[in-house]
Amino acid sequence: MSAHRRDFLTTTGRGLLTGAVAWTAQAGLAPSAAAAAGKDKDNDKKKGPGGDDVAPPEDLMREHGVLNRIMLLYEECGRRIETHRPFPIDTLASAADIIRRFIEQYHEKLEEDHLFPRFEKANKLVDLVTTLRAQHKAGRGLTETILKLGTEASLQADANRRKLVETMRLFVRMYRPHEAREDTVLFPAIRSIVKPKEFEALGDQFEDKEHELFGKEGFEGIVVQVDKLEQTLGIEALDQFTPPTPPAP
Repeated sequence: MSAHRRDFLTTTGRGLLTGAVAWTAQAGLAPSAAAAAGKDKDNDKKKGPGGDDVAPPEDLMREHGVLNRIMLLYEECGRRIETHRPFPIDTLASAADIIRRFIEQYHEKLEEDHLFPRFEKANKLVDLVTTLRAQHKAGRGLTETILKLGTEASLQADANRRKLVETMRLFVRMYRPHEAREDTVLFPAIRSIVKPKEFEALGDQFEDKEHELFGKEGFEGIVVQVDKLEQTLGIEALDQFTPPTPPAP
């Protein structure tokens, strides 16, 4: 290498390094701190099983998984009430409380505040959004009834027992198609009505609200709570739902 080229590279390299240090100093960060800050910001984002960031549609869909597991609890409690089999009444009350806090006051509120207005503004899937709004309202009424009737004292009366079982059936009957339509129609259409930067910001808003309401554990903490409720009813093992293999013809 010639002396002239070596001097040029040395001088240029020093200039680039000096500029980088000056920039990070203006930001109030040392070079290592700047790198760490970017890394920490990435680490704060929701991660999926593969380590990738959780996008808004996936975030909402996995919250539907919580809803589905609560509906399994409702169905099991309903069967035990009808067959006069004992079960911890607190399990039912706790399940309904998760529906109220996590599904109605958080998940559905996200949809109502951040998704439904965007679809209405874009004049897209408006009829579906109108129905989903109405079902949210109906669901909250059903949850109030479940919380009111799901007590030891209330279940002493046969009329209350029948009404509670029917209310849980209505809840499951509405929310199974409700969530299925959101998962297959509404959520996949989100990208078509928001720009990429807005899509990313939406994910940040969802995450901020989740941790504001449910602390550092967020969604994962709710899943732990649901798992404990399943254990009280003995329905936590997935393999118990596998039907026996029929004999070969």
